[in-house]
Amino acid sequence: MVGSIAYDSVESPEGKVEDALGGSAIYGGIASQFHARHLDLGAVGIVGVVGTDFLQSDRDRLSDLGLDIRGIETAQGNTFRWSGSYHGDMGVAQTHDTQLNVFGEFEPKVPDFARTPKILFCANLLPILQSKVLDQVKPRRLSMLDSMNLWISTAKDDLMEVMKKVDLIIINDGEVKMLAEDENFIRASRKVVEMTDCSTLIVKRGEFGVIAFHGEEIISLPAFPTEMVVDPTGCGDSFAGTLASYLANGDGEISRSELREALIASTVTSSFTLESFGVNRLIGLDNNEFIQRLNQYNSILN
Repeated sequence: MVGSIAYDSVESPEGKVEDALGGSAIYGGIASQFHARHLDLGAVGIVGVVGTDFLQSDRDRLSDLGLDIRGIETAQGNTFRWSGSYHGDMGVAQTHDTQLNVFGEFEPKVPDFARTPKILFCANLLPILQSKVLDQVKPRRLSMLDSMNLWISTAKDDLMEVMKKVDLIIINDGEVKMLAEDENFIRASRKVVEMTDCSTLIVKRGEFGVIAFHGEEIISLPAFPTEMVVDPTGCGDSFAGTLASYLANGDGEISRSELREALIASTVTSSFTLESFGVNRLIGLDNNEFIQRLNQYNSILN
């Protein structure tokens, strides 16, 4: 799992937090490791960069969860910092400050021992960096990629090129419309599949759930109805991290039923993420809690 490692300062109607552990690789990695542990998959490896200000206690927290952090590089300077707030329906964050710091000079270096994983997940990064990761890694089953509207606006050609190199793409509904230059969501999704030739396109739709385009199949799932919304930061990353672990639990071509099961688990996991500031809810998640909510969600679907 390759992505950002950050300290986030977030404010919402439920309060605020300063310099909380965050970043796409952190949310994705913690969620992925939670499921890897219960699926008997071994350690999830994180590749990223931190500054000399990164707390040893945070490094220890990640190790204690079972994550393999040997791919985390320490560079001279400060760790990436992001500050934002959520208002109204809390669907989109308002960014107040972004300090890339050492992340601005990040050149991903995947350790030799991690270059043939079952699953590679390139979390949200500059597309040219995602391409460099793909040049280093040969996943045994699947490569996954996440992105954002910024890269569609500023590096669309690079993004399209790297999207053509992966098997599975995860983006949100606004981004799929931007990429396809089409306001019809379904038509735009079909266009992105054609443009990238990916085997699976997963489109996150916030409170409206998720839709996956998998060959000729379409899987549509609602969001889990959550009353406690504290901080939506990292929901998409925890969704993707869960998906990675569930897909790492199989072999060969991905079936519709396997993908649907993975999407259900991912949806349930992301519903926990937003119940606290930062990664606290994910770190404190108990498997019995997860199973109980998973059963609730399945009863809604059925």
